[in-house]
Amino acid sequence: MENQNILCEIAEGVATVTVNRPGSLNALNSQVLGELECTLYKLEQDAAVSVVILTGAGEKAFVAGADIKEMAEMNSFEGHRFALQGQRVMLFMEKMTKPVIAAVNGYALGGGLELALACDVIYASDNAKLGFPEVTLGIIPGFGGTQNLARLIGPNRAKELIYSGRMINAQKALAWGVVNEVVAQAELAAKALDLAREIAKNGSLGVGYAKNAIVNGLNMTKEDGFRYESSLFGVLFATADQKEGMSAFVEKRKAQFQGK
Repeated sequence: MENQNILCEIAEGVATVTVNRPGSLNALNSQVLGELECTLYKLEQDAAVSVVILTGAGEKAFVAGADIKEMAEMNSFEGHRFALQGQRVMLFMEKMTKPVIAAVNGYALGGGLELALACDVIYASDNAKLGFPEVTLGIIPGFGGTQNLARLIGPNRAKELIYSGRMINAQKALAWGVVNEVVAQAELAAKALDLAREIAKNGSLGVGYAKNAIVNGLNMTKEDGFRYESSLFGVLFATADQKEGMSAFVEKRKAQFQGK
């Protein structure tokens, strides 16, 4: 069935995925999460795609949060199931072999900030507002926000942001290490695309293994992380991409990677 809320365009190895509910500030409901999960799964299997850019339709919001109208009618079981659905999408993004770049254009609140935090790189427009307002609704972040934010910026600042429910602007998000860079809104799409194209030129196996090493290594001791890194390093020497990359360097030509 064709997506109603998710747009996807692919060009030059880069897939741009857009949450397309501008009338609701791109709020996440069960249907949107389902469509996003299916889209990301297809992109993970698509050999023509090396990098994914994730953004929201319109100029007001990346994703302004989860759909409160839908959540307001949920009981405890349904709320738990909704959280698990959102977490499944976030974890899949983190485990994808392909890097995901968030282009945060405007509000990234609640589930929207959780979506951005599940990406590998976050670029924000200068008018972006980020935060977790869940406690003002009597709940908590449910799509991994309490875990990912604390791991990214430390528990103290994460507690300040989550307990207060306040929003921070793009510059404070940059200072706190929530986002990688802040640019003018008119330049945001080009900024994300430039990085995506730069990544797409590299060996997709190498990039995917690097992501694997970083994401999984964060849950290991440093020594275990070193061992894990060395094992992935060794595996790559059995690939055609490693042979091509090093041959191209020695021969002073541009490498032609095949993802094999």
